[in-house]
Amino acid sequence: MSMMMNTHDEYTYDVAVVGAGHAGVEASLALAKMGFKVITFIVNPDTVAWAPCNPSIGGPAKGVVVREIDALGGEMAKATDATMINIRMLNVKKGPAVRALRAQIDKYEYSAYMKRRLQEHPNITLRFGIVEEILVENGKVTGVVTNVGTKYSARCVIITAGTFLRGRIFIGRNVIPAGRMGEFPAEKLTLSLVKRGIKSGRFKTGTPARILKRSIRFERMERQDTADEPFAFSHFDEPQVLSKEYPCWLTHTNPRTHEIIRKNLDFSPLYGSVKLIKGTGPRYCPSIEDKVVKFADRTSHQVFVEPEGKNTEEYYLNGLSTSLPYEVQVEMIRSVRGLEEAVIVKPAYAIEYDYFPPDQLQPSLESKLIENLFFAGQVNGTSGYEEAAAQGLIAGINAGLKLRGEPPLILKRSEAYIGVLIDDLVTKGTDEPYRLLTSRAEYRLILRHDNAHLRLARYGYRVGLIPRWFHEKILSLERRVEEELERLRQIQIKPSTELNDLLTSRGTAPLKHSVPFAQLLKRPQLNYNDLKPFDPNPIEDPEVAEQLTIQLQYGGYIERMERDIKQMEELESVCIPKDLDYSNVPNLSTEAREKLSRINPRTLGQASRIPGVTPSDILNLHVFLKRMEEEKDESQGCL
Repeated sequence: MSMMMNTHDEYTYDVAVVGAGHAGVEASLALAKMGFKVITFIVNPDTVAWAPCNPSIGGPAKGVVVREIDALGGEMAKATDATMINIRMLNVKKGPAVRALRAQIDKYEYSAYMKRRLQEHPNITLRFGIVEEILVENGKVTGVVTNVGTKYSARCVIITAGTFLRGRIFIGRNVIPAGRMGEFPAEKLTLSLVKRGIKSGRFKTGTPARILKRSIRFERMERQDTADEPFAFSHFDEPQVLSKEYPCWLTHTNPRTHEIIRKNLDFSPLYGSVKLIKGTGPRYCPSIEDKVVKFADRTSHQVFVEPEGKNTEEYYLNGLSTSLPYEVQVEMIRSVRGLEEAVIVKPAYAIEYDYFPPDQLQPSLESKLIENLFFAGQVNGTSGYEEAAAQGLIAGINAGLKLRGEPPLILKRSEAYIGVLIDDLVTKGTDEPYRLLTSRAEYRLILRHDNAHLRLARYGYRVGLIPRWFHEKILSLERRVEEELERLRQIQIKPSTELNDLLTSRGTAPLKHSVPFAQLLKRPQLNYNDLKPFDPNPIEDPEVAEQLTIQLQYGGYIERMERDIKQMEELESVCIPKDLDYSNVPNLSTEAREKLSRINPRTLGQASRIPGVTPSDILNLHVFLKRMEEEKDESQGCL
């Protein structure tokens, strides 16, 4: 006999997630695994976790974020491993701080994989719906109302609406209301939030045209194959070597391309005499018009021609994002080497959408104005699938912890790129689409691709997203690395013809006398595998060998960073009461008083990172807080 949900079950949930893009999927799965009943709304159930822009996951900083999501118990890395068709490790000739994986995915398989994960979980209901209103009582969210007038009760709501909030697509001077090409926008949700006191703004992004495979002259381009080495994003997956059946290709624009763009700029909704786009675009992923205008001295720009999947003939033109009219797109694309006969399947377009300045959020990603209302993804002013997924995971975890009555998970800048991302957003806000870069992380030598699980798995285990066996494996790995480091410090390695020949071949000085094994391994020209034949008790676990090599070769830098972290944590340990009236703090600058009141930082460390708050302001605030502490028996805490 089939089972039917009763009316109460059908419309009452612990959490409602608005959107099922990369943020919404991670939030929904995290909450479901934590035992909560979730309803997830999406405009089109066939585009769950869609990749509307480049069909790739990872890259500098972003690839490390994917590893961090995995270490915390998220799904993005597993989905990438299951659907990737081309993968490479970037920056292999540079230090470990900037190495990161980047994979081309089959975007259709990736979306289907994530849809299955949502629909297979008994705690998740995936449903079509355009949420138009957030219900609030006594300052706390109570549910949502959809475009068909259906009301759903929920103890928490997470907004992960991507580019759908009053989305407008631009192709030349043609304007199409849409959240993505071919999908309805959400027209009323922003107004529902604004009337509750939440501020909104407009940002812009864009995507290139998709072209037909058989119209591309690949022989005129530079082939870029997948790596020969086995790789995996997830700590739970076995690294694999992929087939070379799906290469990417590199070509370039040229002066003719740029001339076509310049002579048609007046038809651009961004640069034309009729400026249709008011929103700010992404600095680090500009349109080709932006590049031609802002880098007028450049005669060419790279164009990566990337497959969108195994069972589609569509290729993505990475580097040719534009909002120029269709006819101009055809002329521009066909001026590029190898694309002379290109046939456009889907035109390029720009999209403008609403976002909510993220300095309105607590570090947990909960709204400061409305309790139990969380925001994650592009609605917080970010760009990129990885940034969205990271926020979705943290918002989902913290919504679950809030419902459990537990303190939120707030990652430090010294613990994760995710910590850098969220701290930047809630402390500094953003006046342009935010993208993670390695340069944004002060402690990037500690926030590496290779140690994400060592940094973060304990948090995933604590909240219930990481299994016990994996947590114990991490604890064992940490012990073994320490034991092996101590052992290698005790072993003396003697000069020999074989050893000195090796050292000379690696471009480093031969030994003249015995030295500790650990001291020799500090030489940057060497790795453990080079010296393994000279170890009387060889280490067979490659992960242990990798970790101890990095710790020995970068030990001085890491120790210096750890001292800096300790100093910063002293500031982070000084809590600021939630209800502190900054007008009572003497000697603060007017700008500091205004920004501290608006951001309402949790700690002195967070206050020190607010733009416009000077070291003098921090000193005065610290003195005031010490005086308050002396007058009270105990602090009011950070939360």
